[in-house]
Amino acid sequence: MGTLWPEPLPLSEAEFAQFSDRLQPAFAARLHELRIDPEPLAPALRRVYLPLAAWVARRKGDAPLVLGINGAQGTGKSTLCEFLTLILEEGFGLRVAGFSIDDIYKTRVERQILARSVHPLLLTRGVPGTHDVALGVDTLNRLRQARSGETVAIPAFDKAQDDRKPEASWSQVAGPIGVIIFEGWCVGAKPQPEVALNQPINALEADEDPDGAWRRYVNDRLKDEYATLFRRIDALIMLKAPNMDKVFEWRGLQEEKLAAREGKAQPHRLMDAAGIRRFVEHYERITRHMLDEMPERADVTLFVDDHHQIGKIQLKLTAGPIPHAIP
Repeated sequence: MGTLWPEPLPLSEAEFAQFSDRLQPAFAARLHELRIDPEPLAPALRRVYLPLAAWVARRKGDAPLVLGINGAQGTGKSTLCEFLTLILEEGFGLRVAGFSIDDIYKTRVERQILARSVHPLLLTRGVPGTHDVALGVDTLNRLRQARSGETVAIPAFDKAQDDRKPEASWSQVAGPIGVIIFEGWCVGAKPQPEVALNQPINALEADEDPDGAWRRYVNDRLKDEYATLFRRIDALIMLKAPNMDKVFEWRGLQEEKLAAREGKAQPHRLMDAAGIRRFVEHYERITRHMLDEMPERADVTLFVDDHHQIGKIQLKLTAGPIPHAIP
C-alpha cells in the first residue's frame, strides 16, 4: 500500500524503504504495548507516520522545533504523538519531549473562583480561559532552552481528581531537546468574529449562556494570552474530523472504553449519553470554527475518515522551503 503523502516525498525511495524496514519491529512492538489492533494501523507506518516524521525532521533547524498538534476529541492525537515520538527518536535520532494543553489546566480552586466571578460554566475545564497559559509559555520556553545536564519539569493534571498534580510528581525531561510536541483539542485555535457569537449554537449555550457572556469571555482569551502561547508553535498539524457528529460519536466511544476498563472501580467518573453531549457542547463552538478554517492554515492537515483512519493528507502551499536535509 502506497503512501498518502503529497509529492514530492520528504524521503528518497531508498531512504523510505530503509527507514520503513528498520522501524517496523519497533512500531509493531509499540502497537502491542498500547494494545492497539495492528490490522488497521500497521500500514499507517508507511502511509502516514514515517513521511510525516521525515517532514518534521527536515523542518527542524538549529533550534528546537515546537510542533503543535490539533484535533477534536477522539481524532487520535495521543496515537499520533506516540508514533511521531517513536519514529523521530528511533529513526532520526532526535530527542522528543512534550505535553498536552490538558496538563496546564487551572487548579480546581482557580476555576471555582472563575465560576463565581465570571461565569459558572468556567468551572468545567477545557475551553480557553480554564488553562494556566503562563505555565504553558514558561514550560515551552524552558524546554527550548534546556541544555545538556539540565532538566525541565513537565506539568501534569489529574483528571480523576479534577486538579493539578503536585509539582513533586511531575515528570522530568533532560535537555537538550530537538522536537517539542504541544498537543490539544484547541491548540492553534483562532478567535471568532464578534458577530458569530450573537446566537447560541447548542442547548448548553441557549440554556446556560443566554446572554453570551461565557462564550465572549472564552473568545477574548483566544485573542490575547492564548495567541501569545500559540505563537510559540513553529509548525502546526491538524487531525481533522469529518464533522461534529463524528466528534460526539467518538467521544461516546471513548466513554465506552473507559467503562469497559474501569467502570466497576470508578463508576462515578462515567457519563451517560446526555452527559457526554452536554460535556462536548462546551467545546462545540470552537471545534466547529476550527473544522471550518484551520485546514487552510495548518502546515499539515490529516483528514480522518468516518472509519477513524487517515484518508488524505494536505500540505499548506505556503509552508516554504525545507531548511535542510535529514541528518
